[in-house]
Amino acid sequence: MSNSASEWFLYIIRTAKQSLYTGITTNVERRLHQHQTNKGAKYLKGHKDLTIVYQIYIGDRSMALKLEYRIKQLSKQKKEKLVTNQPNLNELLKLLN
Repeated sequence: MSNSASEWFLYIIRTAKQSLYTGITTNVERRLHQHQTNKGAKYLKGHKDLTIVYQIYIGDRSMALKLEYRIKQLSKQKKEKLVTNQPNLNELLKLLN
């Protein structure tokens, strides 16, 4: 297993219409490019001007998946607070527990 397999990031993308999309990846820039070229999530297909507004190193895939799920359950207002406050991993874990 390569090192990159355990180097997972969580990210939030803002669309031109101001919606927020949360995902996980081992390479944020590559994933953004995939989304921009319609090779990513169905939710983002056709959306223009995608911008990474929050990204954080999580570590292992299991934790990244759990945090992604928790963030996807949040209201738009609470997601906006994450974007504004840019919490580090410890702060994010406290907010989601």
